[in-house]
Amino acid sequence: MMKKSEPWYIHAALYLVIAILAYILIRVAIVDPTDFMEKDKYYKTESHLRMSNIRQAQIMYEKKNGRYTDDLSALINFVKTDSAVLAAINGVDSLTERSTNPFEKLTVGSFVPESLMYSPKSHTPFILKIDRTTKIDTVINMKGKVIRVDTVKTIGSIYQLESPDGYGQIGDLESPTKKNTASWE
Repeated sequence: MMKKSEPWYIHAALYLVIAILAYILIRVAIVDPTDFMEKDKYYKTESHLRMSNIRQAQIMYEKKNGRYTDDLSALINFVKTDSAVLAAINGVDSLTERSTNPFEKLTVGSFVPESLMYSPKSHTPFILKIDRTTKIDTVINMKGKVIRVDTVKTIGSIYQLESPDGYGQIGDLESPTKKNTASWE
């Protein structure tokens, strides 16, 4: 007695299922992690470039105003409108004939002041903080009598810039020695 063979369409369906599962496996195991790693590398590099540009803007702002700012909008407006900043961006060193632009080019193009506001991954603003300290000093005469109490308020002598996506920080509010120092450098 001969056994009847299975219909051809069952084999075709099984081969199709195997091909689909193989495609899904390759996609999940190889392609997607590679894409994720490439995107993460781009976001990290772009965040570092933007944060370095914020650092340069803060340095220029501090030279002009004597303190740092914690307002990214004011910093962007300063970069766009201040004559010294615009002269540095468009200037050329007369000896070396190189650009005096302190800002780094971004991964996908030239420096744009509006790019300073947001992190490229989450499109949320960078976290910018400045110090606000009050120092109280009591002046006492030789007899132990209080002559006066001096209060000195310091605002903006150091700053801290953080990436909202966890790609590092520049500066530290706790340590003035880390002023303008990036965590990735």
